[in-house]
Amino acid sequence: MSGGTALAVGGRRAQLALLLLTFAGLAGASIAVAGPKVACDVRGYAYAGAQDARVGHGIEATVLALTHPSVGGGEIAAWVGVGGPRQGSGGRDAWIQIGLNAFPGGASHLYYEVVRPASGIRYRELAANVEIGKRYRLAVLERASRPGWWRVWLDGEPVSPSFYLPGSARWRPIFAAERWSVAARTCNRFSYRFEHVRVAQAPGGGWTPFVFGAQFHDPGYRLVRAPESAFVVATGGTGASA
Repeated sequence: MSGGTALAVGGRRAQLALLLLTFAGLAGASIAVAGPKVACDVRGYAYAGAQDARVGHGIEATVLALTHPSVGGGEIAAWVGVGGPRQGSGGRDAWIQIGLNAFPGGASHLYYEVVRPASGIRYRELAANVEIGKRYRLAVLERASRPGWWRVWLDGEPVSPSFYLPGSARWRPIFAAERWSVAARTCNRFSYRFEHVRVAQAPGGGWTPFVFGAQFHDPGYRLVRAPESAFVVATGGTGASA
């Protein structure tokens, strides 16, 4: 990850933290918001997603891209994770997430990202040229044998070392899509589907269905409920179906 991208990550996490504080306590099944013109006119960061109402020890979901991403500049991503800016011990930044992302050029990637106090950002690409419509089971989970230690999982297998994340005992899991545009009128479009979203109620497992707590979105983006406990997060006017 480049230095510029690393700085951008910190900025978007800070904005997400503010969104969660602003929308804390809101709940609901679906949102319908403005169309693609608004999405293209916004510079910087935009989000659509939700945070579980409960403290959790992990989150997993089957995630797929419904359409080919269109990235005019910046980045788009869809991820599951825990933590955030100032969420670690002593008010320091700490989080762990896994997801799909794309940059200019259109190819989708699988990645995970970890931030630990005094360690900076660790970003790893797990796969390049991800197929549109292919399902991936993504998860972050606290280890049963080591409280406070977390790993990233892909399709039921661990794909990262264990990371100690102090302060994680009070975190609430999140699933979200985000977009970072580098300039006004940059049109970054996406449509992602999250299926069978579950939250671990104990280290190592104890999975239960996701319970909406804070729900957030920016103009031009939508979060809609789909059949079979699924959610579609997209820019307005993508034409993607659930």
